[in-house]
Amino acid sequence: MKAVLFDMFGVIARVQSAESRGVLERTLGGDPRPFWEAYWSHRAPYDRGEVAGPGYWQKVCAQLGVPLDDRLTADLIAADIASWSEIDRSMVDLLGLLAERGLVLGLLSNIPEELAAHYEATQPWLEGFAVRGLSCRIGSAKPAPAAYRWCVRALGLPPGEILFVDNRSDNVRAARELGLQGHLFTSPEELKAVLFRP
Repeated sequence: MKAVLFDMFGVIARVQSAESRGVLERTLGGDPRPFWEAYWSHRAPYDRGEVAGPGYWQKVCAQLGVPLDDRLTADLIAADIASWSEIDRSMVDLLGLLAERGLVLGLLSNIPEELAAHYEATQPWLEGFAVRGLSCRIGSAKPAPAAYRWCVRALGLPPGEILFVDNRSDNVRAARELGLQGHLFTSPEELKAVLFRP
């Protein structure tokens, strides 16, 4: 293993908390269940960079029958960014330790442009990644093979020398099918045991 390719959300950054989900629900109002159905049903093109934030929320609100203006659009984008912005500092520390040991670090994240720009502006540890495969910039999202192939090419290593770490089993399985090593993330401690075992 010469490189570790990390997922972002659910590994380095935390998934949406109940509190942050509640802020999004209250920002738009109405029944939470149809809100989340609309939120996720239109998310993939947003993650792939095919539509920007205003266009994404226009589709979500159209499905819900909610009128959308510039103020509500801005509030929804801000609440969405905030909901994905909690960092696991122990994982950031682990990134630094791996870099000190000479491992190449890569990032493969399903992430829309507004959120990517926010992370780049606020999280200096991103500079530690030799390769950043952000779905909105590479035009492909996990578990599509093209997303992994983009990162493998950018890392310049054989797939078998790259360990891919993700909290979703379908994403790990897709990486393994392309020849990468794969680890299903459950906790920083368990990942450390895998990375530093004798």
